[in-house]
Amino acid sequence: MPELILTGALILVVFIMIAKTAIVVPQQSAYVVERLGRFSGTLDAGFHVLIPFLDVIRYRHSLKETAIDIPEQVCITRDNVQVGVDGVLYMKLLSAERASYGISDYRFAIIQLAQTTLRSEVGKIELDRTFEERTTINFSVVSELDKATEAWGVKVMRYEIKNINPPADILGAMEKQMRAEREKRATILTSEAVRDAAINQAEGQKQMVIKVSEAKRQQQINEAEGEGEAILTVAKATAESIERVAIAIQNPGGRDAVQLRIAEQWITEFGKLARTNNTMIVPANLTDLTSIIASATAVLKHVNAPAPPPPNR
Repeated sequence: MPELILTGALILVVFIMIAKTAIVVPQQSAYVVERLGRFSGTLDAGFHVLIPFLDVIRYRHSLKETAIDIPEQVCITRDNVQVGVDGVLYMKLLSAERASYGISDYRFAIIQLAQTTLRSEVGKIELDRTFEERTTINFSVVSELDKATEAWGVKVMRYEIKNINPPADILGAMEKQMRAEREKRATILTSEAVRDAAINQAEGQKQMVIKVSEAKRQQQINEAEGEGEAILTVAKATAESIERVAIAIQNPGGRDAVQLRIAEQWITEFGKLARTNNTMIVPANLTDLTSIIASATAVLKHVNAPAPPPPNR
């Protein structure tokens, strides 16, 4: 019976020792092992067996990217304005050994270093530029942190400013300035729109005047061409009429017919004048119609007379 109890106790001790020395490391984790108080190695993900009473897991680290909240702090800008700035930092552990023995608490150290670096970077620029230079500030903070955290086995992936909170009076002044700037831009845009509309209207009127003047010029050209053609047509008709009259006079009895026609026209026109109340100037010998016809006939003879031959040179 005592032997059974001793055997059971030994088996229990063996199981306890196995449970203590058999270690399963999760994925994306690293365990730091010390042997007799000194660094022995780093256990990666998987199953591992430690030496009983000699090996001890001293530190457990996560290799995942971790976000650390950076509390809000008061920073003074270059133009001596106090602003509250907070942010978030993303880091990743690269060396479990250096993170364990390089510094006592790397997370606390990174937070403090991020705050001091942020204050330094904000102090280099003016308040108005802090809102525009957020990306530049973030890059500068990451660059400065990388220089210090490399010895701790930590890589700072990025830093992001969450909020920039100026004092209430400064915030009110900035809002007024932005409102004035928006009103200024609106006024400029309105004036530019009015100017463009005036330019377009003037250009339209200019084109209209040009078109109207071109239309008038073309109309005048057309009218002049039409009048010229009409005059030419009348002249041709008159010339043909005169030519036919001249030919008719040369025929037998043509002169008598012309004399009769002249007399008829004279009598007709004189009768028209007699029917009006206007004052008239008439020939002294009104009854001597023969002399009038003779005068007209003499004119016709002079018109129909052949032209003299050109002189000999």
